[in-house]
Amino acid sequence: MANNKYAYNEEVDEAKTARAMAKSLKISPKHSVEICSAIRGMEVGKAKAYLENVIDMKKSVPFKRHNKKVGHRKGQEGWPSGRYPVKAAEQILKVLKNAEANAEYKGMDTEKLVIEHISSHKGVVIPGYIPRAFGRMTPFNTPTTHIQIVLQEAN
Repeated sequence: MANNKYAYNEEVDEAKTARAMAKSLKISPKHSVEICSAIRGMEVGKAKAYLENVIDMKKSVPFKRHNKKVGHRKGQEGWPSGRYPVKAAEQILKVLKNAEANAEYKGMDTEKLVIEHISSHKGVVIPGYIPRAFGRMTPFNTPTTHIQIVLQEAN
């Protein structure tokens, strides 16, 4: 079995924490960084509702770091520029539901769960090419992303 390590190295009570991880997801690393920073520290129910609103394009994700030439969106609190990264939100929602299921399996109260740690890291780049004129080709690579979530039961 693979030895998967988490970026979260705090000493915590394992009975009150649940973890989930997804590797090599074909989503944008930049979009996933912004989504993770938006839902970090939220309660799980609120985070799931937020991600479902992003998927339905009702709520935008504020782009604070990767915001060059990103338009402003209405309804944003505290930050004007944002987008609707639907594909990344769907994948992160799956990992969040997986972490919640792991917490339920451990016997934790799913109503009191808080996202203690969520991070995204660049994965391997899948090389690809598209043909061009005169027998040449241009790189058309696919980035991948690793997602890690640690949930903790609030007191």
